Amino acid sequence: MTDRRTTIAERAYVLHAQPYRETSLLLEAFCRSHGRVAMVARGARRPRSLLRSVLLAFQPVSLAWFGKAEVRTLANAEWLGGVPLLQGEALLCGYYLNELMVKLLPREDSHELLFDAYQRAVGALARGEPSSPVLRGFEKALLSELGYAITLRCDGAGGRELDPQASYVYDPERGPLEVSRIGRTLMAAEPILRGQTLLDIARDDYKDPQTLAEAKLLMRALINHRLDYQPLSSRRVFRELLEL
Repeated sequence: MTDRRTTIAERAYVLHAQPYRETSLLLEAFCRSHGRVAMVARGARRPRSLLRSVLLAFQPVSLAWFGKAEVRTLANAEWLGGVPLLQGEALLCGYYLNELMVKLLPREDSHELLFDAYQRAVGALARGEPSSPVLRGFEKALLSELGYAITLRCDGAGGRELDPQASYVYDPERGPLEVSRIGRTLMAAEPILRGQTLLDIARDDYKDPQTLAEAKLLMRALINHRLDYQPLSSRRVFRELLEL
């Protein structure tokens, strides 16, 4: 393990930044080898600070930091470029991804595969690709990295292969349960999904509009469960904008 006092430099993204004292920022950064790291960017809010144009959300940066406390001190930041700024719906989706990771990822736990998935998702949003498939793919990767990989090929009760024509409810702890085989107590579980939908999600195939709609309901239910039903600010903002 790297000594906490050692300065580190690696590829990262800023997930969240908030004012700290008079001139600094408190950052939550997602680093490829060190996961989510909290750090103070001293002087970053000063008008002439070079950090103001570097510490932007959804932009790849190289960060160096030092310290042995839980909150480190930023030593250097360099913009790595190459990604257009997110705008409109893509920007809101990006904030949703960042909020998920701030709330669900433990600090300083390496998740290199998730870092790569996040980088691909941000790139896809920046290119204007349809947001729903991008979000579903990232949510699936996030749950898997947290140790809650979704069962998408076998029934959670008996291990039978999923029937594309059957209907299922998804128990977060057991997986998909065929509606025709479960008791009344589980019938209230939502959502009800096609077997075909679950098989499509396993392949990251969202061409079928019904698969895309059901995948959104499933991922929302699973994410809510892992969040212990804490509300997400990004979802609230998105709903409010839709109501304008």
